[in-house]
Amino acid sequence: MTSQFLLALVHESVRTTMFLAGPLLLLSMAVGLIVSIIQAATQIQEMTLVFVPKMLVVFVGLVFFSSFMLDVIQTFSLMIFDLVARGAAL
Repeated sequence: MTSQFLLALVHESVRTTMFLAGPLLLLSMAVGLIVSIIQAATQIQEMTLVFVPKMLVVFVGLVFFSSFMLDVIQTFSLMIFDLVARGAAL
């Protein structure tokens, strides 16, 4: 294993993590921003008010993005298994 191979593997791992977490984090951030704007407009400063909408949106996002996320995880896992099999054969 060369350092270039390991760096490529780490790069692919970080990219996969970003693809998996990105859509849900963006949804959560957008809902948090909308709720914060509503809180600022109505002067309701309840800290726990943000969590319920964020949880609901993340759950709905998981339902919609689950097939995409499963596809990304499957592709990454197959790549890792292929690398391990080739490394064991060497």
